[in-house]
Amino acid sequence: MGSFDTRAWTRGSTRRRTKANTTMNRRELTLGAAVSALAGSAAAQNAPMGAQIQGQPQTVVVTPTSPYYAAFNAQLERLPAAIQPDVRAFYELNGWQPAWTGARLRTLNQASARAERHGLSRSDFFDFVGLAADPDTADMRTTAAAITYARVLAEGRIRPETVEDLWEMEKNRVDLPVGLNDALVQNKVVEWFEGLAPTDIGYSNLSAGYVRYRRIIREGGWPRFVARSGTIEPGASDNRVPAMIARLVAEGDLSASDGARLTAEGLVYGPELQTAMRGFQARHGLAADGRIGAGTQSSLGASAEDRARQIALNLERRRWLKRDLNPERIEVNTAAAIMVYWKEGRPVHSNRVVCGSPANQTPSLEKPFASVVANPPWYVPAGIARREILPRGPGYLASQNMYISNGTVIQRAGPTAALGYVKFELRDSYAIFLHDTPSKAAFNLSMRQRSHGCVRVQNAVEFARLLLSPDPVLLGQFDDAQVSRETQRIQTGREITVRLLYWTAFVDGQGRVAFREDVYRRDQKLAEALGIAVSLPAVIDDGTAVANDVGP
Repeated sequence: MGSFDTRAWTRGSTRRRTKANTTMNRRELTLGAAVSALAGSAAAQNAPMGAQIQGQPQTVVVTPTSPYYAAFNAQLERLPAAIQPDVRAFYELNGWQPAWTGARLRTLNQASARAERHGLSRSDFFDFVGLAADPDTADMRTTAAAITYARVLAEGRIRPETVEDLWEMEKNRVDLPVGLNDALVQNKVVEWFEGLAPTDIGYSNLSAGYVRYRRIIREGGWPRFVARSGTIEPGASDNRVPAMIARLVAEGDLSASDGARLTAEGLVYGPELQTAMRGFQARHGLAADGRIGAGTQSSLGASAEDRARQIALNLERRRWLKRDLNPERIEVNTAAAIMVYWKEGRPVHSNRVVCGSPANQTPSLEKPFASVVANPPWYVPAGIARREILPRGPGYLASQNMYISNGTVIQRAGPTAALGYVKFELRDSYAIFLHDTPSKAAFNLSMRQRSHGCVRVQNAVEFARLLLSPDPVLLGQFDDAQVSRETQRIQTGREITVRLLYWTAFVDGQGRVAFREDVYRRDQKLAEALGIAVSLPAVIDDGTAVANDVGP
């Protein structure tokens, strides 16, 4: 446990944890010392100002000549610049009084004890030993630590724009000084901290998954699986079968009793093990055929520590996002190449999609849905035209039903058009949109990141009809256009949000933690920004580029 909690989330830290029971005893002792120090400090600081009602900060008018006011300002200047405005705002709200009584410090300790479920280590934020050592500054340093921890829960630790080339989504924003002051007054510190992190089912389930993987690590993890060339075929014998069984049991793809029995039976990759392996493959977005090829072996090579760290990275990503979501929305997970349509706050439809290739990544965006376009022409972006179309000459343009108008290459609508029979437009989307495609074969691949950045939707015409179905008139217009093959733009008449997300760890519809490999290398970049070490499996491309596939 310690190897992740101390190294993963602390920059450059080389601290080592002691055994769990020793650590707990030490925490209890240091918390007691910190309580005593804060109580003594509060009594000394409050003496010149009169009595204070226990448990309630006393709002008083202070002047710049107040000894306590001056002392706090001096301490503020020694805090990191980024935290000073919030700490100042907090003390202005409570009348520049010491905030942390013994009872309140104990509730803060209870709140911080839940840090692990968020993929965090509370020792990164709270140092009770240091509080006890310097009682004169203990109150302000406790406030600074509490607000720093609260900020991470509410908004994440890293600014997303620093680790993604284009990230344009609505961030979560919380007035932390007001929230902390209210939580202390109302004696709801634990509840307030827990309410700062996302409370949706996606975050809650992934958080539970993180705790489970930390438990797997404490119990010894699973044996290392060594990838080799070739494929382990059903019915074959292989000396890696015991390691495979242990892995499947640890993650719940195979029961412990079945695992023990199959291990005793030897090295044969038999039918029961194949069934469990197909479940593993489905969780990892691989072809669930039971054949253990390069992609499956690569995923089997991941350690429990690396999967736990990958979950923690995705919890961080989720904390960046605003909490209030449109109950009707389209969410595309570009790491998994899956689209989910939400209506009335619940998922009602999902499709496979094809997203941008590693060289042409689909960005993280949140935009309003604009319109459905039946039989859309394709106005080819200048870069694609220059690199991939114009060099092929006039004959190629003619064969693809393309022409040039005012310097722009345009492909007419038709059965072989790159946008297929329908386009889903977004407002202000940097030319990113969702669309149909004549290239259907890519939907059957495990690695579906192979477009120029736009999102190709499987069964797109059927999905368009689903979006338009609440209004029979609009649906009729779309159906008529599909018959006539005329281009027609149809407004949905309601607010639908489209979110393009990058989640490499999530909980699937069966309640299992699902993983995808870091095809865009965004996990790696985020891990580096957080100062943690992570070694994720290599991405295995199971398909080849289609020669004439030049769609967006």
